[in-house]
Amino acid sequence: MEKNRILLVEDDPNFGTVLKDYLTLNDYDVTHAKDGLEGLIMFKNNDFDLCILDVMMPRKDGFSLAKDIRATNSEVPIIFLTAKTMKEDVLKGYQAGADDYLNKPFDSEVLLYKMKAILQRKESDQVAETDVFEYEIGKFHLNSKLRQLSFNGQEPTKLSPKENKLLKMLAAHKNDLMPRELALTKIWRDDNYFTSRSMDVYIAKLRKYLKPDENVEILNIHGEGFRLIEN
Repeated sequence: MEKNRILLVEDDPNFGTVLKDYLTLNDYDVTHAKDGLEGLIMFKNNDFDLCILDVMMPRKDGFSLAKDIRATNSEVPIIFLTAKTMKEDVLKGYQAGADDYLNKPFDSEVLLYKMKAILQRKESDQVAETDVFEYEIGKFHLNSKLRQLSFNGQEPTKLSPKENKLLKMLAAHKNDLMPRELALTKIWRDDNYFTSRSMDVYIAKLRKYLKPDENVEILNIHGEGFRLIEN
């Protein structure tokens, strides 16, 4: 069986080497970059199944590296490692496209568990694309297989994987309540403060996309969830 390929970007040489050896022992094929710039070059020249990025790095920090990675590949999972526990940093991480987060020092087994869960989810997501993938939302047409949202037959907008899943879920519940917990457990696989804030960021993005049609809106049902409605 082919090993999952991991890009580890960590500027602390001792910690980076120890973590690389630990992941290699656990059957991962690990490439270690010493800073963000080196990490970006390696990412562009190779295929990886998952990226583990330190946040505080010289030449290019983890957040800007994640944005560059996302511009190249919107699907690859990203885990941030950070010495900071600031809420703003966690939010910034999710906005940059993180799938998960670990504060240093952390238990290596927890990292393994998170990696396994993310990689399994990626596999099952690829298998479990449901039969219904086209939705009409007012004057919008959503093709969730291609992740394209078009307004009035105009040039479509390409959605990110999370934007696509969230809009698809809202469209499946159109004019009805989409419970917050359902989206958090299905898309983010966890219902906590940080995933909840991350989801609010994505709802705001979707509202911006849907703005051209004033008959379509996403309502916030306080404490319950959201409703995508067509007036």
